[in-house]
Amino acid sequence: MRILSLDVGDRRIGVAVSDPTGMMATPLTTVRRTELSSDIGALLRLAAESEAVEIVVGMPFSLSGHTGPQAKRVASFIDALSAQTSLPIAAVDERYSTVEAERLLREAGAKPSRNKDLVDASAAAVILQTYLDSRRATPAP
Repeated sequence: MRILSLDVGDRRIGVAVSDPTGMMATPLTTVRRTELSSDIGALLRLAAESEAVEIVVGMPFSLSGHTGPQAKRVASFIDALSAQTSLPIAAVDERYSTVEAERLLREAGAKPSRNKDLVDASAAAVILQTYLDSRRATPAP
């Protein structure tokens, strides 16, 4: 049961995928934004290729937890994506995901400032790992 994760930005969409057991997230790729229909088509192809059963989208709430302009753009993107797929879509708080991704990349010896694609895909993996960990921590009803 693989899950696809998206870090939606204005220029790029970072993409990560879980392993089949839903335990570990791995950066997959970055989709360069062109037009909404093309972006969604590319993401749905990746979901199909990965055999994803769910999509997780990072929601960029402000530090105070409010919905700012970027979060509103992501919410509109989620609406458009939902209209094109029957896969369940979960929006999750992504605050600090890029900062955490950059920290992890630096620890691994990479230079985040030189590879924005890698940062975006890694941020999607941070978002997904947080989601996977929270699901394991929450007892089933």
